[in-house]
Amino acid sequence: MQPAHYIGGAFHAPEPEATGGGFPLVDPANGAVVGRVPEASRETVDAAVRAARQSLRGLWGATGASERAAALRMIADGIERRFEEFVAAESADTGKPRELAATVDIPRAIGNFRAYADLLYAQSERAYLSDVPGWSSGAGQALNYTVRRPLGVVAVVAPWNLPLLLLTWKVAPALAAGNAVVAKPSEETPTTATLLADVIDEVGLPDGAFNVVHGHGPGAAGEFLTSHPDVDAIAFTGESATGAAIMRAAADHVTPVSFELGGKNPALVFADADLDEAVAGTIRSAFTHSGQICLCTERVYVERPIFDAFVTALGAQARKLSGYGPMISARHRDKVLSYFRLAVEEGAQVVAGGSAPVFGDDRDSGFYAEPTVLTGLPPTARAVREEVFGPVCHIAPFDTEEEAVRLANDSPYGLAATVWTRDLSRAHRVAPRIEAGIVWVNCWNLRDLRTPFGGRKASGVGREGGEHSLDFFSEPTNICVRIGA
Repeated sequence: MQPAHYIGGAFHAPEPEATGGGFPLVDPANGAVVGRVPEASRETVDAAVRAARQSLRGLWGATGASERAAALRMIADGIERRFEEFVAAESADTGKPRELAATVDIPRAIGNFRAYADLLYAQSERAYLSDVPGWSSGAGQALNYTVRRPLGVVAVVAPWNLPLLLLTWKVAPALAAGNAVVAKPSEETPTTATLLADVIDEVGLPDGAFNVVHGHGPGAAGEFLTSHPDVDAIAFTGESATGAAIMRAAADHVTPVSFELGGKNPALVFADADLDEAVAGTIRSAFTHSGQICLCTERVYVERPIFDAFVTALGAQARKLSGYGPMISARHRDKVLSYFRLAVEEGAQVVAGGSAPVFGDDRDSGFYAEPTVLTGLPPTARAVREEVFGPVCHIAPFDTEEEAVRLANDSPYGLAATVWTRDLSRAHRVAPRIEAGIVWVNCWNLRDLRTPFGGRKASGVGREGGEHSLDFFSEPTNICVRIGA
């Protein structure tokens, strides 16, 4: 299915007069142009926001929680029926291996809709009955209870690394809470958002409850949407600099924001850890989706007694990796490779990788970078401090638990961390001291959708997941009723 805007319950063709017919969609695996993406004009974005507002004044605004929950389940069922179509589209857009899309991205997207359908029934509010003496009629009581209403029109801006998973991570709770959504997927990965619109169209959600506009960010669809005066909230996942720009635009209208931003995530490997498990876990946390996941580990700190053994083992495993996907674009591939060169200029020892691979087939026209393991850099090196968002990690030694925590926290980011140790007392001491939104112990990327997810410092604003998402996408009103004596 070719990317198309979806506004007010109808698909719309590109706007050649306003945008030159859109822009090319490129397969990152081989650099081939495989389609075109429409570029939404300001007028198109405005039409989508108007359609969303109209839906809140009409059928969607009158839809109750049980009907919304049923709709979410039908959306999940619709994705499941077209599972292979979604897998193929996600893999084609991102270049990620089909297995990864089939076991993570699409199942999680389905799970997001089902989870929030269930949470609608589990959500509850407290009520308070209080004595109120001193009224002229004598002692009395007051009943305080809370009702929740949707925020209104919500802008959802999704990234290119996990396009459907992270889009639905926001769309599902936004719809569950009764909001109308205008979604803008990344210009690099537009196809599964269009497929989702097609599923929602088949389900029969009221016109305007869900809308999709395509295009670029600054000075284009993304900026038009996030700065729109009739948008009531913004949910965004992406790099920190873009989040800061959106926050500045949102400030003009005091628009609520929920941001999940970048990370330069640490792993702490203590000498008592199971070495094989720690190496295997770090291979996953550093190189899954070629490092293009905000939760990936780019900084690895290993207790000195096992440092050499860990470096040797991790380098050997990294050199064996095959079947990995490309970077999302030529520009991003060039950025990642520039960090490899920068690390060497800063004095790094390249244990594995460090350049672009040569395959001898059409992948050589794609945007690949080798899984790369570095060591030997000081904590002040740019390659240690700046997010690369590619298949790379730097390993450094530590001597004490205190030093390990200090090194982990020595970053402008605070999204995620991992701790590898057999000493559970140490794990419970160390994990709360790490400045991160989530800390995994002896594992990585295990997610319970009910738990809070988000970052500290430059890694984000607010928390998503479970009731935290429903709280963001709705607004409580306290009602106080006097009960006479």
